Amino acid sequence: MKMAPAALAFPTGCPHTGPEFAYVLGALLAEGHASLSQPPATGFFAPQGVAWAPSEHIRHLSRSSRPLVTALGLPRFLLGLRFGRHRGPSRGFEGVRHRYLAALDAGATAGRFTPPREPAPPDPVARRVDILSMWSRTTVDLTSAILRWPDAALDRYQLPHPVLGLLSVRDMLAFTVYHTAHHLRRIMERDAHA
Repeated sequence: MKMAPAALAFPTGCPHTGPEFAYVLGALLAEGHASLSQPPATGFFAPQGVAWAPSEHIRHLSRSSRPLVTALGLPRFLLGLRFGRHRGPSRGFEGVRHRYLAALDAGATAGRFTPPREPAPPDPVARRVDILSMWSRTTVDLTSAILRWPDAALDRYQLPHPVLGLLSVRDMLAFTVYHTAHHLRRIMERDAHA
């Protein structure tokens, strides 16, 4: 499944506001779809060496973003009761990126967000459409939920991350943007070396 190489694939910039996070997630979704919808569909399901297949990366992105959609849809006071109020400033995009990469270097894994193995699909084209559609629905739901949050509330509330601990909602969104770009870039880099 050869994807076209790019000098800087899946750019994110350093988003900070809710609308910026939503915009970048939408742009990553569009660019990811364009890259991953290329024929043949069988390459979408082929492991990249010892690493996940592109389909597993995309299923992981859907699986890891869905809980955030749910959390952002809850009344904020419930999040405060359950996880406490965030104290201090958010780390910001670069701070979260640095912590995430350090955690990966230290051996962090996807844990419970690892997509379960699937047998080769009888209809790879249809299954690819299903997987990309699920990712699209999750991302659209997430961007809609983000846009319902006032900017000040992004620093006031916090959510648990399985590797990074409690993060402000702003930092959780920064993580989600970087995490999405990270996985899309891994697919492209490994495809280029195949």
